[in-house]
This record gives sequence, structure tokens and C-alpha cells, in this order.
Amino acid sequence: MTSIYIAEDQEMLNSALSAILNLEDDFTVIGNATEGQTALKEIISLKPDVAILDIEMPQMTGLEVAKELRLTKQDLKIVILTTFARKIYFELAVAAQVNAYLLKDGPTDKLVDTIHKILDGQTIYDSNLVSTILTAVKNPLTPQELKIMKEFSQGKSTQEIADSVFLSNGTVRNYISSILSKTGTHSRIEALNIAKKNNWIE
Repeated sequence: MTSIYIAEDQEMLNSALSAILNLEDDFTVIGNATEGQTALKEIISLKPDVAILDIEMPQMTGLEVAKELRLTKQDLKIVILTTFARKIYFELAVAAQVNAYLLKDGPTDKLVDTIHKILDGQTIYDSNLVSTILTAVKNPLTPQELKIMKEFSQGKSTQEIADSVFLSNGTVRNYISSILSKTGTHSRIEALNIAKKNNWIE
């Protein structure tokens, strides 16, 4: 049986989450709190398998609680729930080594599925949340690399790009390698998708 602790300052949502998770055959909610300091003390005392933490709570935020739990070497999985798609929150959550980062307005079955996955060793970040955060990523490409990308977005070959921008074939290949490296991709199509998603090119 997986024991779960819920820290959520909205009492109605806290109660609803408890009721939903207790319906699962393999879950049991062993504690609740509506503010961070109580949550931290009770999680350390009760030692649940999973802690579900809201970010914005009185006394201590969910991220502060998560950080303290990691510092005290508590052996548990941590799920952060948020209504805020803020880059700084996401960075702090990653730094606190949380196991999952989810939006509150997601379906409850997604939360249940996420808990099962993190218990199996996976790390889960809500795709909608990450997509929103990625739009704030600074463009790492130089003006010349963007120019090359616009050329291959038209389906041109390396030689055709070289002829168009008056560079050698080898130089264009070097630019394309740099683009793939900076975007963490393995193909022109993947690089284009990243660039378009982040509004680096039209």
C-alpha cells in the first residue's frame, strides 16, 4: 500500500484529492495540511511514500518544503502541483529534485497515473507546463544560423543553401551542425520544430 501525504492550502481541493486517491486500491492518504510548516513536520514524522505539495501555501511554499525534505534526506517521492507556469518555479522544482511537476487543472486520473510512474522510478513534468516554459527560452542561435535555418526550412539541400548565401558547402554543414547542437536535436526537422515553437523564426 502506497502512503500519501497532501499539502494544499485550498481545503476543498485538499479534501477532494484525499477522497479521489483513497478510492484507489493501492493508495492511502495518511495526512493532510493547509500550510507548509505543518506539512514539513508531519511528512518527516509520518514518512509517507509520496508527498503531494502545492507551491503557494502559507508559512512555507511547496518548493521550500521539497527543498528541506531533500536536505534532511527524506526517502520519498515528491509531486508538485501548481496553477502557475512560471520558469523560476520550474527551475526551483528541478533543483529540489522533485519527481513530478503537474498543473492543478489536469485530470485526476493523470495524477494517479503519475504517482504510479514515479514509484517506478520515472520523472514526470506536465507537457503543457514545459511547453509554456520553453517559450521563454532565450534564442541561442546567431543571426547567420537563423539565416541558414530559414533556408533549409524551404527544403533546400546543403549545396542549394551554400549557393544562396554565398558560402562553401562545408561552411554551411558546420552551421547546420552548430544549429543541431544548440537545439539538442538530431535532424533539421526537429531543429525547425524547436525554433518555431519558441518563436525564433516564423
